Amino acid sequence: MNMPLRLLLLIVMLCTSTSNYAALPLTLDGENVPSLAPLIKKVSPAVVDISVTGANKLLPKDAQDLLKFLGPEAPTQAFSGLGSGVIVDAEQGYIITNYHVIKNANRILIKLISGHQYQAKVVGQDIQSDIALLQIDSKQPLVAMTFADSDKLQVGDFTIAIGNPFGLGQTVTSGIVSALGRSGLNLQNLENYIQTDAAINSGNSGGALINLKGELIGINTAILGPNGGNIGIAFAIPANMVKNLMQQLLEFGEIRRGILGIKGGEVTPELAQSFDLDVNYGAFIYQVTPDSAADKAGLKAGDVITAINGSNIKSFAALRAKIGSLSAGKEITLKVLQEQKVKTISVILGGEGDNLQAKAPIVIFEGATLKDAEEGQMTPGVNVLAIEKESEAERIGLLKNDVIIAVNRTPVKNQQQLLSALTESTKVRALNIMRNNRPIYIILN
Repeated sequence: MNMPLRLLLLIVMLCTSTSNYAALPLTLDGENVPSLAPLIKKVSPAVVDISVTGANKLLPKDAQDLLKFLGPEAPTQAFSGLGSGVIVDAEQGYIITNYHVIKNANRILIKLISGHQYQAKVVGQDIQSDIALLQIDSKQPLVAMTFADSDKLQVGDFTIAIGNPFGLGQTVTSGIVSALGRSGLNLQNLENYIQTDAAINSGNSGGALINLKGELIGINTAILGPNGGNIGIAFAIPANMVKNLMQQLLEFGEIRRGILGIKGGEVTPELAQSFDLDVNYGAFIYQVTPDSAADKAGLKAGDVITAINGSNIKSFAALRAKIGSLSAGKEITLKVLQEQKVKTISVILGGEGDNLQAKAPIVIFEGATLKDAEEGQMTPGVNVLAIEKESEAERIGLLKNDVIIAVNRTPVKNQQQLLSALTESTKVRALNIMRNNRPIYIILN
């Protein structure tokens, strides 16, 4: 009888007990039939269904209308949504999900596989990585999922996705790791995705991607499909990245993102040839910010970073995502190709306020030198220290000594909040500026 290759490989793998994966036989009619059922039975209580309700602010189509709605009576539209989540701490009731699942929600309802339901509160969230940490006060014993070391994943490893597609209830699909280090879905976000062909659809967001040991290897977050349906290309946030961010949210209540202090890009074949590089992957450094963590550690323009903490780096986007999930003050070890020599360099990551001359990370502010608000500053916001002539920042109307205090009425006190507010907003955005102690608005198209 013909058998699909994946099923055949799965049966062979399940029937061969190894140190990494235990065989999971299911007795049926007196025969041992390979099955994932015992594993799913063990881990599925750690995956929850999430339903949310809330209200979105209605933004007008052009700048003139936008200004009319900057008052407190801006209209809203009610919405409801569905998603998934993963219990990561049974004692404290902590649940990881995607930020976009609970965005703007004023009521978050968690449903366990047992049928019990609880309202959740938001402990913390990170827009750039699309992660949110929730908490429930459960009267029932909870089951938590263990984190795997996602840096050890390889293309071809088996995967299992558990979630709540289309609100149908808990659903299990299987596949393999199709690729690692995927990026480019949203250039504003931190992206270092695991790609899998396990069937993932709307409602799976925030659910679990696990290995055959029942460990969490990723949080399902996005799909690539022409009509929003599964075509075998789905993406998950790696478990190590999720774990690092969760620890920051628990410790600080916010993300205190570490900063390396470099600008760079991918290692292309043309770049490798021009610089006579011995590698064709990694993160190429175009520029090192003066007095930054990278500068203090001895990194130079023209270097290629190929690994962080022993894990290979395939692209600049992957490096950016890994650094972005670590906290300020964290010591890391980089493997660097510098002047044709491989070096190991230790770096203590800086914080948002360390690089006073760092350019804003958003293209519309190219040419602006920004600095976060100082403690005790009369008008908290992002200070504009200087504007380059004929730059994009000058074109949109920014001036030296401006203080950016809000985006579409969302207050901002540092560059991270400014980036998050601009990432969240629609195509029409209004910068609230304090200029000579008077508030003005700059409209961005």
